[in-house]
Amino acid sequence: MKRPDIAALRRRFGSWLRPRRIVRVTGVVVLVAATVVLGSIVWIRWQAKGGEYSAESVPAADVALIPGAQVYADGKPSPYLAARLDLGARLLADGKVKALLLSGDNGRAEYDEPTAMRTYLLNKGVPAEKIALDYAGFSTYETCVRASRVFGVRAAIVVTQDFSLPRTVALCRAADIETFGVADTAQPHNRTYDKCWLRDQIAATKATFDILTRPDPTFLGNEETTVRDAMSGPVQPPPR
Repeated sequence: MKRPDIAALRRRFGSWLRPRRIVRVTGVVVLVAATVVLGSIVWIRWQAKGGEYSAESVPAADVALIPGAQVYADGKPSPYLAARLDLGARLLADGKVKALLLSGDNGRAEYDEPTAMRTYLLNKGVPAEKIALDYAGFSTYETCVRASRVFGVRAAIVVTQDFSLPRTVALCRAADIETFGVADTAQPHNRTYDKCWLRDQIAATKATFDILTRPDPTFLGNEETTVRDAMSGPVQPPPR
């Protein structure tokens, strides 16, 4: 086997390995990445413009769409998810929505966000017949697309934390849902909040890509009638 000509390689690539050149190239890469992320954040906020409300001022809609979040090993929802569910229950009790669509990750047998969300709401007194479940909401984008294409949602109040509300509103609007956003603002601004905020800003890049390319979700399947069924019955507000 012919040995590589080290001298020739140095002559060919040596200029690219100089410290000054490496710093310059690295700087360009970082600048491009930052421009993409910041541009995505601005574009997502523009797409969500006019879609954020308080729980009191939000217009009534057919359903509250609640994306999943972390569920602990004991089946309890994380504080962020519990806050979303509490806000959804409030919207139902106030007559702002007729039903709740809980969308989350059940990609593994041992991890089931929608069932944990449902159990939490039942323990809060929300009637079971007002709850519909989506077990394949593996991302915010998939939650919105499946709500539209599988569950037939045409107008919804989406409920999430304040830092992720613009992205969620933009994604659901892109899925042809008339979307009104209500944010949980009660969480403390601690290190966990800061990490989630930063992660959501970066996620704006993927959201932009999803809106522009419109990929199919992991699962589509047949049309579900559970949201229509939940909307059809009389609203019996949970105790407050």
